[in-house]
Order: sequence, then structure tokens, then C-alpha cells
Amino acid sequence: MITVALAQYPISTLRSWDAFSDNLRAWVKEASDQNASLLMFPEYASMELVGLLPTDIQVKLNDQLTYLQKFYTDYLALFEQLAQQYSLYILAGSFPVLTDNQEFRNRALFFGPSGYIGFQDKLIMTRFEREQWRISSGDQLSLFKTDIGDIGITICYDSEFPMLARRQAEAGADVLLVPSCTDTQAGYQRVRTGARARALENQCFVLHAALVGDAANNPAVFRNKGKSGVYCPPDSKISESGIWAQKADESPGLLTTDIDPAITQTLRQRGQVTTYTDWPKQWQVTGP
Repeated sequence: MITVALAQYPISTLRSWDAFSDNLRAWVKEASDQNASLLMFPEYASMELVGLLPTDIQVKLNDQLTYLQKFYTDYLALFEQLAQQYSLYILAGSFPVLTDNQEFRNRALFFGPSGYIGFQDKLIMTRFEREQWRISSGDQLSLFKTDIGDIGITICYDSEFPMLARRQAEAGADVLLVPSCTDTQAGYQRVRTGARARALENQCFVLHAALVGDAANNPAVFRNKGKSGVYCPPDSKISESGIWAQKADESPGLLTTDIDPAITQTLRQRGQVTTYTDWPKQWQVTGP
């Protein structure tokens, strides 16, 4: 059994790097005080750093990406230090990273008690990311083997495509992390539906952390809707609804709950149904 903490995180107006660092430290300390082993932040939580840029740059979608890069090294170092200090696994808010081939990628960075572990890039971009913001797709899925279980990350829109999570599950994932940033209730519900479906298909826990609140001067994340939740397969042995835990509203704060990743293997072998094991049977059907 492990305690997990999901940050339902707002884009605050911060005026200095120290203010940003102090704010993050407070969130991490709160998760640690609640005995969490894993803390996850939402997609694009790093866009809070736009508030530290010159005012004329903040409102320019493409220019802000270039200017944000000056914070990237310190961003990595801050999360690495916090993970080590508080002995936590932390999924940082994804960062639009400029790669060596001069593409911006939406990158979720993963840290543990020993420091930086690795990253997962978003693989399928939304129309806004692709057509307006010029964020490029990643090209590789990762699996992170940790002391608290094997973890896969499917960023927001990626969670709506079943074969991505399926490949992670088949590689051994006990838990899937879905950090999201959605500006409408419809967008939130699509990701939530995807996360719940991935829990059903793969008979595993899916942790969904949402960005919330408005940021009027930040055009990439000016409005954010959603609620963080922990989902599992609907099964009378653990949860009739498949909703393990859910924030009641969209106010900022941590959703903290206990999960047992070992339940994954139990349900796959002895659940009311065995969707994970039966998955290959759908390919045997012919027609129409």
C-alpha cells in the first residue's frame, strides 16, 4: 500500500523565481506531511513561469516558449532537490522543452528519492498545440521501474488513445499517470473518460491530476477546467464505480489517497472479468 498525492494545481501570479520555488516547496512539503510516496503535478503546470517573463512576451504564444528555456535547468534542479529532500517520487508539471533538433516538446519529468529518473514526451498533440502553439510530438513510450511499482505516463490527450496505455501495461505498468490541462468541461470529460477506460481495459490504477483556474495574461493556459481523480477497474472486489477517489470541486489542493499497485495483478488473474487477459481475443474477430 502506498499513499499518492495529486496536485489540483492553479496557475498563480508569481513575480520571482524564489516565489515560484517557495510555492512548489509548500506543495511538496504538504504531500510529504501526508506521508505520500508519490506526488504528481498536472500538464503544463510549468507555464506558471510565464509570469516571470517581460509583459510583452507573456502574451505571445511562440515567443514565450523560447524565453521559458532559460528556466529549464533550474526547473530540473529544483524538482530533483525536492524529491531527494522529501524522499518522494515526483512527476513535475510538464515543460515545453526545446530539443536539440529545434523542436518544442511537451515533456513530463519524473524524479525519485535518488534524483532525476527520466521523462515522457506527449506523443499525440491537440489541434491547439499542433496548429497554434507549434508543439511537436514525441516519438517514444517509457516505463519507469520504481520501488513503488512500475509506472507509465500518458499525458492528457494521449490518454484518449488506448494502444499507448496498452503498450505500457503490457510492459509491466501497475499504475498510469495522466497529467492534464484542459480549458473546457468537454476537454476535461474526454480525458477523464479516457483515464477511466484505460483503468478498465488494463485493470490498473490511473491517476489523473488536473490544472485548474484562470490565468488571464497567459494565452496558452488562460482557462483551466477539471478535477483530479484516482480511477480503478469497476469491480466489486475494490470499487463498484471504478472511482477510487475524486476531488469534490475545482478548488486548488491535494487529492491524497492510498492505493495498492499489487491489486493490478490480483484483478488481472481473479477479477469479476479479465479484460487485460482477454484483450487479444478482439483481434480474432473477423468482419464486417
